[in-house]
Amino acid sequence: MRKNYILDANILIHDPKAIFSFADNTVIIPISVISEIDRFKKEMTDRGYNARAVGRLLDSLRSNRSLAEGVALENGGFLKVYCEPSRIFADDKVHGDTEVLRVAQQVRQDEPDVPVIIVTKDINLRIRADAAGLRAEDYESDQVQLSDLYSGYREFNITPEQMTEFTDSRVLVLPGMEALAPNEYALLRSENGSRRSALARVDIEAKRLVALHETKDGVWGVKARNKEQYFALDALLDDHIQLVTLMGKAGTGKTLLALAAAMHTVIHQKRYRAILVARPIFPMGRDIGFLPGDVGQKLDPWMKPVIDNIELLLDAGGPAKGYTESIGLVNSGMVEIQPLTYIRGRSISNRYVVIDEAQNLTPLEVKTVITRIGQESKIVLTGDPYQIDNPYVDGNSNGFTYVVNRFKGQPIAAHVELHKGERSALAELAANLL
Repeated sequence: MRKNYILDANILIHDPKAIFSFADNTVIIPISVISEIDRFKKEMTDRGYNARAVGRLLDSLRSNRSLAEGVALENGGFLKVYCEPSRIFADDKVHGDTEVLRVAQQVRQDEPDVPVIIVTKDINLRIRADAAGLRAEDYESDQVQLSDLYSGYREFNITPEQMTEFTDSRVLVLPGMEALAPNEYALLRSENGSRRSALARVDIEAKRLVALHETKDGVWGVKARNKEQYFALDALLDDHIQLVTLMGKAGTGKTLLALAAAMHTVIHQKRYRAILVARPIFPMGRDIGFLPGDVGQKLDPWMKPVIDNIELLLDAGGPAKGYTESIGLVNSGMVEIQPLTYIRGRSISNRYVVIDEAQNLTPLEVKTVITRIGQESKIVLTGDPYQIDNPYVDGNSNGFTYVVNRFKGQPIAAHVELHKGERSALAELAANLL
């Protein structure tokens, strides 16, 4: 049955191509939404970029037919921009949410037999719609329920003979290998009741399990303390895996492991030209406001967590080519630290890229980041979907979980979920209790 979907402005700002996500139904954009989006088009931000993209898209669709009459979409849907002549000059004076509710009620009166659904990321608007007897939903085309998120890991019970075979040859073929995801990690347990176990990764091309990279001696002074950290180091050190996503709560070692692997492969092994570290800029709690100085000085407080980890690695694994301090690595160009604000338009080749706090990115922003990765580069995204500071995304709609879900099954990607906190006993207890 056909439905009428009324889109709020925040949906189009979140995803400029959202109009194509409603199958063969009718998508209605109130004229007040166009006015609201117009206020953002001059911003030199992702919100401004998306606002301009929405304008260009709608303008291209009206070339053959009036948007007021309705335009057929490629996916079989239908698009209308709803504008009553009597309200052309009144829409700027009316609150956008109120106008969306009014348009939804009017559309329902005009077509009583067709369900009307308001689509908005504004929780309060959804509550107001419900109070007015209107149906309202969140935009779910890019959402992934955390309970359904790909874990990147499974366990197998194998015979003692198979365990011996794997230990000796470092490879093992099991029935049903074709059903496993590429680069999925595995814990092999001996089924005879002994405590023998081994760690492996799925090599889907050869349809077998292979042993992990040898990291018992550690990477830049950092040694894995649990099986998930062994999995993470394996993915981080494998050149064939170009995209790695590390998920875990605070203190599980996501950023430290990523930077240790980056410094090892760039400085010791010289497999990449440099390290690029970036993170979205979102304050936790009340912002302190304007920061004086040049770009580097403004960036210092935001990138202090990265500097802390690099200094810890220099203490644990020794100096890097004579650089005893993190500032030396940064000034030499060996480590580049920048906000994601300036990544659009770049082509990042031959670098080991670490994107920290990726759970604060939108799906469109994370697409922008990953599409910047050029030849012979590797990118690592770290994130905790339970620690989100961006008010426009949540645990189910953020860019990090979106990437994990979309890249499942791709032979150049690997995902590891870290569970045990290793920062300190206090940090682990706080993460679990608070």
